[in-house]
Amino acid sequence: MSTHADLTARAAALVEEMTLEEKASLTSGRDFWHTKGVERLGLVPLMLTDGPHGLRKQAGASDHLGLNSSVPATCFPPAANLGSTWDPELVREIGVALGEETKANGVAVLLGPGTNIKRSPLCGRNFEYFSEDPLLSGELAAALVDGVQSQGVGASLKHFAANNQETDRMRVDARIDERTLREIYLPAFETTVRKAQPWTVMCSYNKVNGTYASQNRELLTQILREEWGFEGLVVSDWGAVDQRIPALEAGLDLEMPASGGRTDAQIVRAVREGELDESVLDAAATRIVTMILRAAGTPAREDFDASAHHELARRAAAAGSVLLRNEEAEGGDALPLRPSSFTEDNPLVLIGEFARTPRYQGAGSSQVNPIRLDTVLDSLRARLGEEAVAFAPGFHLAEAAGVQDQDGTADLDPRELRENAVALAEGRTAVLFLGLPAKKEAEGYDRTDISLPAEQIELLRAVSEAASLSIVVLSNGSAVEVESWERLANALLEAWLGGQGAGSAIADMLLGDLAPEGRLAESLPAELAQVPAQLNFPGEAGVVEYGERIFVGYRGLDAMNAPVAHPFGSGLGYTRFDLEIRSIPERLDARGTADGDILGSIRVRVTNLGERAGAEIVQLYVGRESPSGIARAPRSLAGFAKLRLEAGESREIDLPITRRALSHWDAAAHGWAVEEGRWILAVGEHSRDSRHAVAVEVLADAAHPELVDHSTLAEWTRHPLGRPLLEAHAPGLTALAEDPEIGEMMGAMPLVRLSRFPGMPITEAQYEAMVAELPARGA
Repeated sequence: MSTHADLTARAAALVEEMTLEEKASLTSGRDFWHTKGVERLGLVPLMLTDGPHGLRKQAGASDHLGLNSSVPATCFPPAANLGSTWDPELVREIGVALGEETKANGVAVLLGPGTNIKRSPLCGRNFEYFSEDPLLSGELAAALVDGVQSQGVGASLKHFAANNQETDRMRVDARIDERTLREIYLPAFETTVRKAQPWTVMCSYNKVNGTYASQNRELLTQILREEWGFEGLVVSDWGAVDQRIPALEAGLDLEMPASGGRTDAQIVRAVREGELDESVLDAAATRIVTMILRAAGTPAREDFDASAHHELARRAAAAGSVLLRNEEAEGGDALPLRPSSFTEDNPLVLIGEFARTPRYQGAGSSQVNPIRLDTVLDSLRARLGEEAVAFAPGFHLAEAAGVQDQDGTADLDPRELRENAVALAEGRTAVLFLGLPAKKEAEGYDRTDISLPAEQIELLRAVSEAASLSIVVLSNGSAVEVESWERLANALLEAWLGGQGAGSAIADMLLGDLAPEGRLAESLPAELAQVPAQLNFPGEAGVVEYGERIFVGYRGLDAMNAPVAHPFGSGLGYTRFDLEIRSIPERLDARGTADGDILGSIRVRVTNLGERAGAEIVQLYVGRESPSGIARAPRSLAGFAKLRLEAGESREIDLPITRRALSHWDAAAHGWAVEEGRWILAVGEHSRDSRHAVAVEVLADAAHPELVDHSTLAEWTRHPLGRPLLEAHAPGLTALAEDPEIGEMMGAMPLVRLSRFPGMPITEAQYEAMVAELPARGA
């Protein structure tokens, strides 16, 4: 297997043999899904195709939004479900399967995963993204990329960067301060690049701070390549290039789809007229040829095990489903159900069109043509018997028009559908399948609310009064409001969009053959108005201000102490666990350490207290006990581990604490910094679980902001270079700054202004002399 350095050297040699026109031709697509090659040098075109949770290879007419059919492929659960697994090993396993199917179909690069942060629950494409938290998103994305690429095909990490809405996505300017960009919106990309080295990174459509991502040199070259060490090529999202020459200079190698040769000619002309250094083109061409050589250097694959992949999809659907509510009912908890309870005379009642017309993926470029598709209705009837499971559609779905015509329910109005369902549920166990219709969330537009359709809530209210037991199963791609109605249900299972095996997985969970293992990867607010981003979402006049800064998701909700329906990280199972902190470090010493260094670890003992096996996700959060000089969230995720334990089993795990977990981005210094002082380490089951919290002292290198023209007296006094100068030139000022009566007021004043006040123990000439003795900035 050739190393990347070997492939790059071979690619560079081939580029030297090319004409200017051949090199330029490589930098745009041949058609909708293929790159170009150079036949005389043995370089063949490659096929790139969607999608993040299943191959979408269009065999006929091509389009980017999934409107035309594609070859059958396994539809794994989308990222909304996979994020809730908190399970990098499982996600890597899915990546391997995706890589096998990609290879078997002759595709070189799978365009995924989507790694953008869920800034607002309204984003129409949230079903393609893992989480509102950058650490969780990065670990899962890296695992998926590693799995895909283990099969000799490439992944494409997207959409880089700050693509957090669909409204005006082709041109909106996302304005984000440097600290927020670095702490929230870039880390998942950074983790994936450093850990998994995706073959490609896909730039987003939008602008970032005034510059299109496709032309943003800071993002594509300075950060991605020079800082993070990215070795692959940057490809545009389809149609994302605004100006080709600036994009090439910024670091965008491959424009997709085909430009009809228009932009290739622009590049040739720019080189010949001296507007573009040919070495810039050579670098892009070399990276493209490197990918062609890499793809050609791996053996072909003829087939894959579709049945095994379906079972993996089924298992993953349960691993990412989150049990949010499970009330004690007669004889035990509401879930799991007892199969022996249901007979022809006392059937299990399924209500809701989703039970037979499942919604298992989102719409748009990621839409997969599944090899097979399980439904809950068929799965439960196969298990319990045809007559032991009754069904009523309960409400209309546009996508179910055909089956509703066949059973005669298409002509019934919502009231009649509801009455039929209530009559069927009277005195029985009813499982209601509710969720968002497909038209509610899709690529290309955002939602306007987080509510379920009103007719579904009315159905639940009516059925819950009639049924002896009411269970709700949700199908949706991102957060919905449950606070106003969930108490009507004895149990609530958030199944997200679960892929082609979701139907059988839900049946398994209802009957207890599988347990829901997921924990929320996004908060469920009590109402949309609590979400800080909503003050600025989706922007106006072509601009969206990220005014909430770092306070995204649980960081913002927890900072405001806002009541939530279910906090980030929460979820139940069919067993209970006990967590016990066994050891903590005496102190964490960050002095002289590098960004990724491990400063210590916290050991936790996990015990399964129940009578059946189950999975627990141990979460580590960090926050400040000492006052902080910067705005901070009360706590942020610093690590996690998923354990599967048998009944009664205990296991101890170590959760490492890295320097990065304690760091904030210092915009003045353009780097990561750690504040020393007292920190809180909290091990728990969600972001608000403080039952197992300990304080620890953190030692760090002293951080002092650079003394600038308007630095305050207090900043001069605290600065290791500034204080000696004050004591030498104006000794009375340090005493003034530390005076218990007026020190706080005086210390907040810029020193240059004080030097102009009459009667102050410093003159403007003395101030200028002090500034002259400071080291030159940047030296």
